[in-house]
Amino acid sequence: MKGRSADKIQMSSFDDLFQVGEDTATGTSEKIREIAVCELYSFKNHPFKVSDDEKMEDMIQSVQEYGVLNPLLVRPRKTGGYELISGHRRKHACEKAGIKTVPCIVRELSDEEAVILMVDSNIQREELLFSEKAFAYKMKLEAMSRQGMRTDITSCQVGTKSGNRSDGELADKSGESARQIHRYIRLTELSKKLLDKVDNKQLPFGVGVEISYLDLTEQELLLKVMEKLAAVPNLAQAVKMKQLSKEKKLDETGMELILSQEKPLSGAFKLERKKLNEYFPKDYTEEQKTQIIYELLKKWSYENNIE
Repeated sequence: MKGRSADKIQMSSFDDLFQVGEDTATGTSEKIREIAVCELYSFKNHPFKVSDDEKMEDMIQSVQEYGVLNPLLVRPRKTGGYELISGHRRKHACEKAGIKTVPCIVRELSDEEAVILMVDSNIQREELLFSEKAFAYKMKLEAMSRQGMRTDITSCQVGTKSGNRSDGELADKSGESARQIHRYIRLTELSKKLLDKVDNKQLPFGVGVEISYLDLTEQELLLKVMEKLAAVPNLAQAVKMKQLSKEKKLDETGMELILSQEKPLSGAFKLERKKLNEYFPKDYTEEQKTQIIYELLKKWSYENNIE
């Protein structure tokens, strides 16, 4: 089995993660309460998606058969009801299964404590989207910073300076390097459409990181050029655009020139875009050109009995 970053995370028991037991401040013991599902509200800006996928179907079936085995963690809301810290997927499964009440641990938490617990209880899940980890790390790092820990989430030297650094502590606890956490957080600067492409693996993670340094106007322009040329920038092209953007020299023409740079299809040969364009009408899209090339190759293969 291939190694995963989640494998390096030190897993905590349920009691350790949520610190169930005696409240040392009050001397009382925390108890699990049954709370109506309709009184539970999602965490503000919750970065983790709740999807009606196969795993959710399994969870719905599980709660129908066995109930909710692990209680949800919530905190009281000033306007009434409770804010979910951990258990958004379990709550959704209960709603789908028609379950009216769920076991909950009710805890008084500051905003910063709530964010940290919310992220810690979800970040260990496998198969998280790049965007989920990006916004989760950003939220936790900012919460740790507000607690008084020195940090700078915009520095490319994240985690390298001495002192009490929350980014270094976050790296220690997450199983990711401080540099990789910084790279995840950079993705939060992408437009939604580009971030969706990273999540869908239509745009490589590293390319997304470099493109995140373009301002939003440039990012929208890049999307337009990508669609026009039916092309995706490679890492070297993304770095070049980042540098031109920094120098205030990046425009649509520059993007087209960069994305039109010849890319070898393999180590043996390359197809030159300029030469190929001589054989097509000017209004043909890249998709149309590609389709015609494949059809001609198929015909040639058939005529020459190529198997």
